[in-house]
Amino acid sequence: MTKPRIRTSRFAELEVDRLYDLLRLRVDVFVVEQACPYPELDGRDTEPATEHLWVELDGTVVSTVRVLRGDRAWQIGRVATAHDHRGQGYAAALVRAAIERIGQQPVEIGAQAHLQGWYERLGFVRCGPDYLEDGIAHLPMRREP
Repeated sequence: MTKPRIRTSRFAELEVDRLYDLLRLRVDVFVVEQACPYPELDGRDTEPATEHLWVELDGTVVSTVRVLRGDRAWQIGRVATAHDHRGQGYAAALVRAAIERIGQQPVEIGAQAHLQGWYERLGFVRCGPDYLEDGIAHLPMRREP
């Protein structure tokens, strides 16, 4: 596999077509594929400190993550990869790039429970009990610098 080219932008700098592609991928994965109706557009995408990272192939967004400033730590979320592009390492590359951009600061995630081992391979550890979010089992995880 060739190393994916990672793109990054804050909301105000995103081209309209690219923003649409990022949001479409997230809705396709989280709302449609996981059959989980929830407010995907939560208002956090537009915050000044929020960054969007993605991988695109031939002009198509195939994987994305979002980095937010949280109360106690930075947060990585909305980790999504198009069904036909999973297993290529794109999401892991994006999470690593997000961690690198955050620098020497703690990072938290609300991981879907079945992905605990995947996030552990990226340096995250469980930091609390399981919880249910939008009908899907999650757990809090944290990565120290």
